[in-house]
Amino acid sequence: MSNEVSIATLKQTAGPGVAKAAARKRKKRTSTAIGSSRQPGTFNYAFLVILIVLSAAPLYYAFLLASSNAVHIAQNPIPSLIPQGQFFENIQRVRDSGLDLIGALTNSILVAVITSLSVVFFSTLAGFAFSKLRFRGREGLLTFVIATMAIPAQLGVIPLFMVMAKLGWTDELKAVIIPAMVSAFGVFWMTQYIRDALPYELVESARVDGASLFRVFWSVALPTARPAASMLGLFTFVGSWTNFFWPFIVLGASKPTLPVALQLLQASYFKDYSLIMTGVVIATVPLLLLFFFAGRQLVSGIMQGAVKG
Repeated sequence: MSNEVSIATLKQTAGPGVAKAAARKRKKRTSTAIGSSRQPGTFNYAFLVILIVLSAAPLYYAFLLASSNAVHIAQNPIPSLIPQGQFFENIQRVRDSGLDLIGALTNSILVAVITSLSVVFFSTLAGFAFSKLRFRGREGLLTFVIATMAIPAQLGVIPLFMVMAKLGWTDELKAVIIPAMVSAFGVFWMTQYIRDALPYELVESARVDGASLFRVFWSVALPTARPAASMLGLFTFVGSWTNFFWPFIVLGASKPTLPVALQLLQASYFKDYSLIMTGVVIATVPLLLLFFFAGRQLVSGIMQGAVKG
């Protein structure tokens, strides 16, 4: 126990004025100690700057190559730190190469948005059921869902392609969207979050008030899980945007997404790295804009997810 006299004891013995003064003094001393212990120093800032530089270096190197030309890159494999000023000219060359860049960008946006929304919805719905509903086999089913995360996705490519061929969905965007509408990781993630963040009392009180199970999910569970759902949606969007393996197999060159289109560009201009890197920069810019506008929500989701109780 602390050796300091409590505020209640001071109020009883010395009066309310002395008690208030002691409370203000202790509050000031506590806030000063906390602030001094958490104040970042020069080493912290230097370490963060180094991390930012190392993280941005590959993208800046790609931009340097994208702003140059094939001859200059062949003569100088390590370019200067100053862009050569041919980036917009290379963008026009990408458009003139016969690659449907706008169509590929539209396909990637459709696939990424629909997949992200569906994964968030179905994963949150399953997480609510696994964490707050009592039914037979709940733990066994959840263990089975988690166990599927250990199976490599490459093992299911051949049977999945056979199914898509039987349905006649090859060369269609729905062949990429529908298999990715829910993920085992999303179910596990939302189950763990809702289990800690949503009290049983709220679910029971909503049921007593006459709300259906879906209404409880929509009005109670979904708003509670918004921080974790935002993070899951953002990660799913990035994963869908950069996915190459399955879209390359099932779509080919007919309706490519952006990573597949970049591969086709690389096949046509194998040694023209300025053209290839221009496509890489174009594909990266939407992700940078997404993180720029959704970064605050991402940090908020991480902080709220880390706080229990």
